[in-house]
Amino acid sequence: MVRLLRDRGISDERVLAAMLQIERHLFVPIPLRNHAYDDAALPIGEGQTISQPFTVAIMTEALRVSEESKILEIGTGSGYQAAVLSAMGARVFTIERIPSLLKTARTVLESVNARFVAKTSDGTVGWKEFSPFDGIVVTAGGPGIPKPLVEQLKVGGRLVVPVGSHEYQQLKIVTKTGANNDYSVEDKSDFKFVPLIGRDGWPESDG
Repeated sequence: MVRLLRDRGISDERVLAAMLQIERHLFVPIPLRNHAYDDAALPIGEGQTISQPFTVAIMTEALRVSEESKILEIGTGSGYQAAVLSAMGARVFTIERIPSLLKTARTVLESVNARFVAKTSDGTVGWKEFSPFDGIVVTAGGPGIPKPLVEQLKVGGRLVVPVGSHEYQQLKIVTKTGANNDYSVEDKSDFKFVPLIGRDGWPESDG
């Protein structure tokens, strides 16, 4: 899997090392574990998925994580992205809107000694109590860039968020450039994510 990621252009050795360290099959439902190292998204229940490894890698690389980075993750899902970030030395704060998914993810994250704080909530409004963050990663696609997440970034921090329609999204890399919430945006290729549900995302009926 890691060789494939390198071949597809992932060059951050710290990202590759973390994804080599974290065993993806632990985050995949038992009936699908023979596909755990395929470069594919897999269902984890509740209409949600564990993102394909390439997507995790490109989003993590875009964050430019360093030791002790404080990272907010929106959409805990299986817990795999949070585990990779923790393996890179980040302090991870993760929000999941579906309690049953967070319960399962918490158990697996604890089993791999991830360093994280988690809660069930509307991730589109962020986690102001622990802001500002060095980076924020959103693992679901929304109709726009959530304003509260930009506000909760440090100046110079990065928000990686898929934005678009229900059918496809562009990965936006948002860099906060000023204390008045100015930012620049870099676009990556098209992706397909589950819907980002919440006040600054899609309505609950779309979930």
